[in-house]
Amino acid sequence: MPASLSTASPPAADTRPYDPARRVAFALRADADPGVLPRVLELFAKRGLVPATFHSDHMADDDTLAIEVEVAGMARAESDHVANCLRQIPAVTLVLSSERRIVTQPADAAAAD
Repeated sequence: MPASLSTASPPAADTRPYDPARRVAFALRADADPGVLPRVLELFAKRGLVPATFHSDHMADDDTLAIEVEVAGMARAESDHVANCLRQIPAVTLVLSSERRIVTQPADAAAAD
């Protein structure tokens, strides 16, 4: 490879803020356009994130897509930014996000039960 060319490397997962107890769910509505799904997934992929769940339904009666994506470990600032980026996708008409905390019991408390 010539010295003037460089390849882009994916973002290092250990360099971004990570909140292991936080799961973020994004619910979207979009026009049924073939380019919407890859654009949505791209926002997660370029951050090195793999969604825990991803689901899409085509609502034929009004020709829209209902898309649900859930991601574990996103910090608040990152999920807010992704939600705003999702809103900028031209075919997307609605973006809602919610979060839940994953509560884990210490190992000794679980053993006492």
